[in-house]
Amino acid sequence: MKIDEACPVCWSMTCTCTPVPGDPSEASEASDPSDTAPTGDLAAALDSTRAFLRRFVVLPSDAALTAVTLWAAHTHAVDAFDSTPRVAFLSPEPASGKSRALEVLATLVPHAMHAVNASPAALFRSVSDLEERPTILFDEIDTVFGPKAKDNEEVRGFLNAGHRRGAVAYRCVGLGTQQTVTPFPAFCAVAVAGLNDIPDTIATRSVIVRMRKRARNEPVEPWRARKREPEGHDLRDRLAYDVHAILDDLATAEPSMPPGVEDRAADVWEPLLAIADAAGGQWPTLARTAAAELIEGGSNEPSLGVLLLEHLAAVWAEQGNPPAIGTASILDALVFMDEAPWQSIKGAPIDARRLAHLLKQYEVTSKKVRVGDATVNGYRREDLWDAWTRYVPDALPPSPEVQNMQNTRNTTGDPAPTEPPLVTDVPDVPDFGEGPYGADH
Repeated sequence: MKIDEACPVCWSMTCTCTPVPGDPSEASEASDPSDTAPTGDLAAALDSTRAFLRRFVVLPSDAALTAVTLWAAHTHAVDAFDSTPRVAFLSPEPASGKSRALEVLATLVPHAMHAVNASPAALFRSVSDLEERPTILFDEIDTVFGPKAKDNEEVRGFLNAGHRRGAVAYRCVGLGTQQTVTPFPAFCAVAVAGLNDIPDTIATRSVIVRMRKRARNEPVEPWRARKREPEGHDLRDRLAYDVHAILDDLATAEPSMPPGVEDRAADVWEPLLAIADAAGGQWPTLARTAAAELIEGGSNEPSLGVLLLEHLAAVWAEQGNPPAIGTASILDALVFMDEAPWQSIKGAPIDARRLAHLLKQYEVTSKKVRVGDATVNGYRREDLWDAWTRYVPDALPPSPEVQNMQNTRNTTGDPAPTEPPLVTDVPDVPDFGEGPYGADH
């Protein structure tokens, strides 16, 4: 059954219930489409969990619904995996369903712990209880990492460390001078919700769900905790039963990744794909489709340095891919780029000092180069090439070899030079342009 052929009452892919005319909320209550008793059928349990989530939360896509469903299931088997992904519900505006998503998830995960601006000590102590290790649901995460909040490196460190199994945080415990260094386990499942974005160190370990305000044509059932929590807890117990039955298989699973899912993204999706493969049916396909869609659509904005490398590659391509370009020409090209930040970096256009500072972290420095008949401060293509291939491979200008081949194709029939103009090296000379950044840059 295709996604758009799901049961109109419970949205389950395997449900055989009969649709009830009338109000959708009344229909889902009357039909009771899924038996919440454990059956050993993980695919059916995932279908029921997906239907439960859809009744109360408007997620931005079917891919997001699939990911959140699999994330809820994986919380019952975190010890079977080397890492546990975070799920992050983010939105540009309040009242977009983020907190409701956490409320509903709280009924589906083991030992749910709501944390709003929780202290590091509280988090460390809670997770150190391995018998009842919590699933942390961290709402209003923007109050911890937002622009108006002071940096909270201990909480950030806890969230980062807890991504990997075996991770611990060391703290001194005791009174006065009687202190001992004590390791606190940090490995646990975490969901966060907040406005805008989260630090890259957490975002790259997360499934990002971009929430939106609910449109008028997107009805959901009212969430009544006293009535709905028991239903969610029954599904939680069903998920736990079905997942625990296959823990050994999950611990040795090596699911194949969709094209383009690698490195840290593969670490994030491996547990979710393992759950989907174990469930079988349509879930392996749904999971891989969701991974490809969410990774492509949830890519973080590049850092200023990576953006500079990308734009420098464009400058080289626009100027015919010369061996070198002078600093002044580079700055002019950057400042006049449409929708680029270079016209106002900290209130002033990018200058030679700032350019040198940003490129230094990629081991690229300016040199005296010969451009035409002049010798100027500038940058060489060959010095940038390694950084381009590592950080912005899709933006590469033609390689010197390809450029040479293109140079030999002369439509007039006249021979063209097979080598680009030579760049003469001279001792490194720093750029001393005027700017607001000071000598420390």
